[in-house]
Amino acid sequence: MIEKFEHYFPLKQTFKQIHVYLPDDYADSEERYPVMYMYDGHNLFNDHDATYGTSWGLKDFLEQYDKRLIIVGIECSHNGNERLDEYCPYPIETSFFGTMNGYGDKLMDWVVHDLKAHIDESYRTYPFREATAIGGSSMGGLMAFYSVIAYNSYFSKAACLSPSISLCLDQLKAEWFHHNISPDTRVYFSFGEREIAGREQVLADVGYFNDQLVQQGGTSYIHVQKNGGHNETTWKKQNQLFMDILWK
Repeated sequence: MIEKFEHYFPLKQTFKQIHVYLPDDYADSEERYPVMYMYDGHNLFNDHDATYGTSWGLKDFLEQYDKRLIIVGIECSHNGNERLDEYCPYPIETSFFGTMNGYGDKLMDWVVHDLKAHIDESYRTYPFREATAIGGSSMGGLMAFYSVIAYNSYFSKAACLSPSISLCLDQLKAEWFHHNISPDTRVYFSFGEREIAGREQVLADVGYFNDQLVQQGGTSYIHVQKNGGHNETTWKKQNQLFMDILWK
């Protein structure tokens, strides 16, 4: 079951569309559920909502998955190229995108202190960090990784598919050493095989954080999807894998 509602985002004085997946038996029980927050919420569940007509198919997947949980999909801004600024935690200069006036840090402050509070009040959740994860792809994958570092006291798990970590590698390294990362933290990283052809440095960048997390006693997993690209079709193929890595 998918519910949709709008939640006010004061930084931009606008409402953000929220997509919430609830287990089919949610209304017939008093059970509480772990929660996974995910970026690009419109691309997660149904093809008819997805930007390019193909979703991750998470609704169909979760209906047959043996771990029941709530997914909170946060729809990105569709105002020009604002998604790039919204899903970047720092103001940066890039060779490809040019200047990015990143305000992802402020977005996450809203997610943690406003949206999460609303979700925990409105739904039967387990609100503590051990039962709370975050995930996303591309710029959303960058944000998922930033979030599990900067808000590690709220998120114990992160799925970072095709994460744009290399865009702000130095800032993320500084962020890492600014926080205490709990040893129960789990992170899933992935790229498509075709996506990284000739760009092997992105694996080295992710490998740096893989090693840091393992040294902290945490769990890190790096997956390269055979013949995969930078698209929802590739990310959809990983639903079972990243869910198992994070939750089992």
